Amino acid sequence: MNSPASIRRSFVFVLLLLLSVVSHGQIVNRLRVDQKTFVRYAYGRMQEFSEDNLPLSDSLYREGESRGDFRLKLLGLSLEMPVRFARGEYGRMDEAVSEMKELLIERKDLRVFYFSTLHEYCEFLLQSGRVSEAVLEARAMERLASSEKNPYGKMYSYRIVGLIQSYRDNHYLAIENLKKAARFCREARAEQDLPNLFILLSQEYLAMENFSEAEDYLLQAEEYIPFFPLIRLKAQMTRAYIYNARGEQERFWECYEELVSDPLFQPQTDADTRCALDVTYLRSRGLLEEALLKSDHLGTDRARLEFSHGIYAQMGSFDRAYSDLSRLMNQKDSIYIKVQNEDLAILDAEMNNAQLREEAQQLKARNQMTILLGFLVMFAVAFASILVQQWKLRENLDEMRRKNVEALKARRAFQKAMDAKEAENEYKFNLLKNRSTNVLTDYEDFLNS
Repeated sequence: MNSPASIRRSFVFVLLLLLSVVSHGQIVNRLRVDQKTFVRYAYGRMQEFSEDNLPLSDSLYREGESRGDFRLKLLGLSLEMPVRFARGEYGRMDEAVSEMKELLIERKDLRVFYFSTLHEYCEFLLQSGRVSEAVLEARAMERLASSEKNPYGKMYSYRIVGLIQSYRDNHYLAIENLKKAARFCREARAEQDLPNLFILLSQEYLAMENFSEAEDYLLQAEEYIPFFPLIRLKAQMTRAYIYNARGEQERFWECYEELVSDPLFQPQTDADTRCALDVTYLRSRGLLEEALLKSDHLGTDRARLEFSHGIYAQMGSFDRAYSDLSRLMNQKDSIYIKVQNEDLAILDAEMNNAQLREEAQQLKARNQMTILLGFLVMFAVAFASILVQQWKLRENLDEMRRKNVEALKARRAFQKAMDAKEAENEYKFNLLKNRSTNVLTDYEDFLNS
């Protein structure tokens, strides 16, 4: 009744949802608090689902109140949210998020922290089955990101829509949205989030039993481990599920033992994530009764049914398997209808239309720039032509001036020569005149003698 492929897909379901809530690949001082405070906060993020975070959260919050520092209060609320989720105290979780929204909504300089907080909250909403609320939060996030042209917000919005589509088993749409998130991640230069997106893409391809693509994206994520070590557990868990889905049981068991013995495994994962991994391990060992009992500890009916119908089928209890599978399908149908009523399709359309509008604006801006560059080139050519003409005119004028100077010099030399010749002629004339006068005088003197 249940093929091995369908059984493997039931294992993958919880991985796809639960691993998305493990802490981000890198803890960043996005609120720009002092180093001592940030170290305390970073320690809390390293063990984000640990009960020890509640006194740490309370300490930071009270310190923020006493000092009038809203950033410390935000850090405290941020540490409280995952623990409230892990304890199933969803009302307290919602209150913490509402207060964070009030503190952050007007602070445009802290948008990255705002978007990352809402993204984490949406992941918790999904895991607790509150899909419609996650859709509404994603819509609000996308609208704010679009109005402020913030690529961080776009990245987180598309990532949440991808997770929602994954929750609805629309893996092709999930992949499409996650790839868009990766594009905006690069645009935002948020490299610390890329490996997380690669792992989510790996999980989507694993759900479709496309093992080569799943392996390829996982390898890309693992390249970031030396830089962002917090993704190691997520990558290792994804690899474990790939081994299990491919039937490489011994490698899966070895990977499982490494995970559960890792001191960071428990504080960095919630109870459902650990429980789902344990159920998968017990099934792979053939311990079906134990696996069935363990699955009862999963937090949602859907998660339990994802496992129980396959386990019953393996045990030969086909009536129970059919009953649980029918209940699971009814839940998926109701979720689909509910989400449709909350306009997930409209949200997809809005986000795609916003992207198209943005691309159209970019194209318009490029066209305007091209036209402006054309005018600038034409102006530059005309200006250069004028400069060349002026240069040629200046050259011609200089040549004319040079020739005029030479002609003037020649005329002056000629005039000087003429003046000298005239002076010489006048001298000779006077000399001749003097001689004629002397001759006549001598002749008269001779006659009178």
